[in-house]
Amino acid sequence: MTRVHDMGGRFGDGPVEADDSVTFEKEWHKRALALTLAAGALGRWNIDSSRHARECLSPKDYSRFSYYEKWMAALADLLVDRDLVTLDELKSGHGHGVSDVANKALRAQDVAKVLASGSPYTRACDVAQQFSAGARVTTRRPAGNVLVDGGHSRLPAYAAGATGTVVICHGGYVLPDSNGHYLGDQPEPLYAVAFEAQDLWGAQANAQDEVILDIWQSYLGPAE
Repeated sequence: MTRVHDMGGRFGDGPVEADDSVTFEKEWHKRALALTLAAGALGRWNIDSSRHARECLSPKDYSRFSYYEKWMAALADLLVDRDLVTLDELKSGHGHGVSDVANKALRAQDVAKVLASGSPYTRACDVAQQFSAGARVTTRRPAGNVLVDGGHSRLPAYAAGATGTVVICHGGYVLPDSNGHYLGDQPEPLYAVAFEAQDLWGAQANAQDEVILDIWQSYLGPAE
């Protein structure tokens, strides 16, 4: 059984209404984004562990929270888990003393430079590339993390056990399954793999559609 966050390809939730003219639906969303970026700049977690924190929200909370409410709830958990804030401080809304990472605070004048520098996840990779463009491959099933029980993984449940075609190899990238649990980068080849929509969702999908997923090598095996 997959957790509630793994919603890709699920029917019944209606279309995603995208409006590029709207940056933030509500004013407090700006503060939620700013706080998340500022806290992340302290260097106590990474993008994969932050994603996992959101995945670990209780199913009831995950279902009822809005997008930025999920961000804030996961951030609170990360701050406590990484010993940046105590539960008492969180409940009271006030810090007790000066934090030992206060000197790492992201200042307003540095935001543009920090965001422009990014956090590249490409890495030199000692793992040999196993597949080339055009190769037929099958994803592992079940889709879960094989390093940590119940851990973070970027293989969606709807693509578990599916067969597709390698489009390109991107080179070596940090493995989320490891990085999300502070077990090191463990880089390996990352592939763009194309799947026929009907192979994922059956006859109800459009026969002309395909889905291209970025998939790490350890998620894949040769198609039989």
